Amino acid sequence: MVLESLLNPKKAEKEPWELFFLGIVYAAFAFLLSYWVFKEYVSIVMVTLTAICAVPLVYNTILVEARKDDTPQKESWLIKEHSKAVSAFTFLFLGFVTAFLLFFVLLPTNTVQDVFSIQINTISSISSGSPTGNFMASFKSVGGIMLNNLKILIFCFLLSFFFGAGSIFILTWNASVVAAAIGIFIRNSIMSHLGPNIATYSHIISLGVLKYLTHGVLEIVAYFVGALAGGILSIAVIRHDFNSDRFKTSLLDSTDIITISVIVLFLAAMVEVFVTPLIA
Repeated sequence: MVLESLLNPKKAEKEPWELFFLGIVYAAFAFLLSYWVFKEYVSIVMVTLTAICAVPLVYNTILVEARKDDTPQKESWLIKEHSKAVSAFTFLFLGFVTAFLLFFVLLPTNTVQDVFSIQINTISSISSGSPTGNFMASFKSVGGIMLNNLKILIFCFLLSFFFGAGSIFILTWNASVVAAAIGIFIRNSIMSHLGPNIATYSHIISLGVLKYLTHGVLEIVAYFVGALAGGILSIAVIRHDFNSDRFKTSLLDSTDIITISVIVLFLAAMVEVFVTPLIA
């Protein structure tokens, strides 16, 4: 793939911000192709094509991270090294969100309804219950959010374990849903203001991004961490004997990584319940 060859895993880890623009290119290409060829199914096809574009880079990055377990290094060093890959994946995700959001905001309403129909239905089906201000009720909300996020984390881990970079599909899908949620907020907010000016537009867009990405970025980081753990363990199962030191190192590494992802998910749930309502 021409686009994938422009940015290899090592370069991506050194300059992760470049993946933000690569993510925009991938998502824009997928949207244009799916809208042109598969117009009736564009909602899901554009997500699938975006994920397909990202698979080579994500899988090769996981291979690079798995090889790091073969070197006799401290666990703290491995965690630090893996954080570079997670940073690169996060920028890629933000690129997806940006591209999808631009299409959602700039396209005519009728076109948006067609392009993001499944995403809009998904958002509508999600319970919109907000914290009541009562601490115990809010804490129950944290538990509910945490349980739902853990299901997605397990799904990402298993997809990555069994299919290598398979988790990229669910993460790309999440990017399209997040973009749609932000887009709905922006469109509705703009419609509710008579004669909005540039300052109002800027305020609405900033508020929409903060409302969903304040906790959303933490969730995505956790999912990518979980996917990385699944990929590393999968490669270790294939390449090493279960009783070998290298396999034990990879298993320990994956366990540490998945533990970190659970902690990040808990922080994300706390932010969503107690911090996000203060922002929007």
